[in-house]
Amino acid sequence: MGTAAPGGNVAGASDDPELCRQVGAAVARGVKALGFNWNFAPVLDLNNNVDNPVISERSFGSDPKRASELALAWMDGSLAEGVACCVKHFPGHGDTNVDSHRDLPTVNKSLAELQALELAPFQTAVSRNAPAMMTAHIVYPALDAENPATMSKPILTGLLRDQWNYQGVVITDGMDMHAIAGRYGVGNAAVRALLAGADMVMALGTTETQLETLNALTEVILSGQISLAEVQQKLQRMADLTKTYPCIDTAYQTDIADRILMSSAWKRGLTTQGNAQPPVRGSKLRLVISADVVSDGVSEAGIPAAKVSAMLASLYDVETVTFANADSFDWCAIPDDGRFVVLASTVRIRYSKQVRDTWKPDLHLVLWNPFQMLDIQAPALITYGFAPPAIDAARAWFAEEVVASGQIPVAGFSTPAA
Repeated sequence: MGTAAPGGNVAGASDDPELCRQVGAAVARGVKALGFNWNFAPVLDLNNNVDNPVISERSFGSDPKRASELALAWMDGSLAEGVACCVKHFPGHGDTNVDSHRDLPTVNKSLAELQALELAPFQTAVSRNAPAMMTAHIVYPALDAENPATMSKPILTGLLRDQWNYQGVVITDGMDMHAIAGRYGVGNAAVRALLAGADMVMALGTTETQLETLNALTEVILSGQISLAEVQQKLQRMADLTKTYPCIDTAYQTDIADRILMSSAWKRGLTTQGNAQPPVRGSKLRLVISADVVSDGVSEAGIPAAKVSAMLASLYDVETVTFANADSFDWCAIPDDGRFVVLASTVRIRYSKQVRDTWKPDLHLVLWNPFQMLDIQAPALITYGFAPPAIDAARAWFAEEVVASGQIPVAGFSTPAA
């Protein structure tokens, strides 16, 4: 059912609010047909740190005003189709080089800096009545030096509820993430999140951790530490969301049209860097690519090398060279035989200095983290993802059927179209 929707960076690269609205609506139609009434999207985190290991292609851009316009246009499309959204990760997960799935990040900015950047999209979302907001497992010393936002009363109650008068549902990010579970324990953290002002706790993980969460919440409610009135208020916010956006048994009648829309959106986001040009059709090409990109437990598995090779083989005489580990791969061992060399980057992590200093392809095909194009000194085609329609979009560019008109939605990059 349906097809893979482009992420925020594709939308940002297209710089088209109407396209964002259409994509948000199409995603909602697919979600609704599956029986769901709530989608934990879109991301409002700004793409303002090129070393960020987890946001990158999910963000709509680095400029708070434009990223807000695009992301909230996406939200409007979803809401119009009857599916609630949850903007995230408040107060902003963009400017960190630590993945909160693995450890507890800190965004050490002044209040003025946070207000100008990280906080701005969320304040706009509040003014637009976003139905729900997800918290970030990050410490912001200017707002609360002791607690991550998920467990911070000054942030969730003092700022979000009291100062901004936000009336929607506040839900935590996954409480099984190491930033929380590894430091505070899931039960203790769940209690602290509700006391801070969250309405819902995302109790992911094993049955044991979920039971630990439920038991801890039951105990704190029975003890009166959270009053019955507070519990009822939290329940009412959730009831209001489900009343406004109910689950409806709906047939998916726009599958073909939505597939066409998603395909077009992926193509609209295609971006080139360094005057990238496709090699002549039918020419000899050498693809250099990771042999196998398995899931690291946080990110999904990358695209298999065979799929990228097959895409290029439909246009070129392709020889594929795979590597198991980028740092141990000897670029100098590649034959200097006149074949056009394409490096396809299919992992999210950035390249090491050794790779940056020695790898010299003719073209860099960036299929995941767009900031990898900073690591390789070569012309680049950036797709912002490797879902089937992204690979189809890349093929269309190689076949010269489309022009890459996208612009990297991050300040400081010059990205002339091919």
